[in-house]
Amino acid sequence: MEQFVEAVNGYVWSMPLIVLCLGAGLWFSIRTRFVQLRQVREMVRLLLSGTTSAAGVSSFQALAMSLSGRVGIGNIAGVATAIAFGGPGAVFWMWVMALLGASTAYVESTLAQIYKETDDQGRYRGGPAYYIEKAMGQKWYAWLFAVVTIIATGFLLPGVQANGIASAATNAWNVPPTATAAVLVIGLGFIIFGGVKRIARFAELVVPFMALAYILMALVIMFLNVAQVPAMVMLVLESAFGLNAGLGATLGLAVEWGVKRGIYSNEAGQGTGPHHAAAAEVSHPAKQGLVQSFSVYVDTLLVCSATAFMILSTGMYNVIGRGGELLSEALPGVEPGPGFAQFAVESVMPGYGAGFVAMALLFFAFTTIIAYYYMAETNITYINRKMHRPWMVFALRIAILGAVTFGCVRTAGMAWMLGDIGVGLMAWLNLIAILILQKPAMLALRDYEAQQKMGLDPTFDPLKLEIRNAHFWVGGKK
Repeated sequence: MEQFVEAVNGYVWSMPLIVLCLGAGLWFSIRTRFVQLRQVREMVRLLLSGTTSAAGVSSFQALAMSLSGRVGIGNIAGVATAIAFGGPGAVFWMWVMALLGASTAYVESTLAQIYKETDDQGRYRGGPAYYIEKAMGQKWYAWLFAVVTIIATGFLLPGVQANGIASAATNAWNVPPTATAAVLVIGLGFIIFGGVKRIARFAELVVPFMALAYILMALVIMFLNVAQVPAMVMLVLESAFGLNAGLGATLGLAVEWGVKRGIYSNEAGQGTGPHHAAAAEVSHPAKQGLVQSFSVYVDTLLVCSATAFMILSTGMYNVIGRGGELLSEALPGVEPGPGFAQFAVESVMPGYGAGFVAMALLFFAFTTIIAYYYMAETNITYINRKMHRPWMVFALRIAILGAVTFGCVRTAGMAWMLGDIGVGLMAWLNLIAILILQKPAMLALRDYEAQQKMGLDPTFDPLKLEIRNAHFWVGGKK
């Protein structure tokens, strides 16, 4: 089974997908005139000015929900894995993926807002399946994405997060994986049976607090190891371009693992962020597109960089070339994952470091599992628009609880491979779709910036822009 899963993962995450991720980000950056850099100030302003309604959540809540999906195991174990197998240079390519991916996040999230709709309970719903059907007119493709997303976020990806939590808890406190599974299932069940509003409130409270605490810890560790910081930065840059002779010819591995773990972490182009973006209450789709673009920076440039700096500045990587593959010798017997970050912090804070990282990972990964559930539920809602099958939502809840339980007790290698397959399949389908459907998002950006220059609070009229099938925004509904 492991050989089969590894073979499938190799096909899904082949070089064409790496090129597609980087190429799409570069193309959208050029098309939007690097909106991810030009509009940073506006992104921050929009974060603080959103409102809620009976149907939708605020821009900040939607961002928190999105970050709850983005900030997870990928920011700790994913970064550690990228450094272990791709070298320190993988961190640089994660930064590149974040910079370019922020424009991709704008496009997909704006499309989600343009083509969102309300479900039978009056709540906003949207995402790739919705804009593929309405903008592309290919219902079969929309259904394919919906089914793949339900499988990925309902079955494959939750196990990775749960496995990371269990592994970190075992490293820090010797907690048996079965005990971790029981606690996670009880807590997750309470949240997911409470609905999207409870998910939004939980994410709004937990995610910003833990992200800030984690970043502050990284800054403390860097300050205590300030003498190593210049050498660390040079190591990252030299390794990124294959210039460090001690690391061997690792340029290809650095790019591959940097992009692979970068998109796993920030999810730009994967098609997960649009589900949360569609739930926001805004007067113009571009507003939430800009907010979601900013979330990529928070995820990768702040949280992922915090993990990377903790591992590199403390020397807890010690990678060497061996048969073309990079392995860690600093921590014999420790599988690349949460253990790297835990040992890095433990070296600075003996007796407390491993526990701190375990707590951070618990909150990060737990909120990510909740976000996965919301995405899977949204795609079930899409499938159920014509034929109501309430049993499907109940089956999803049971399935994701089972996936969490199984993830806690299975091997990390299998968990990561299954998760990578889920991320890769979603990225293939969504990136192809938004490259075809990018025009409405570009029109929305030009319209938003034109109204912005006039000093107006931008509002959206799809008929004026000749955008069809944006039914939510037509007929006085906004």
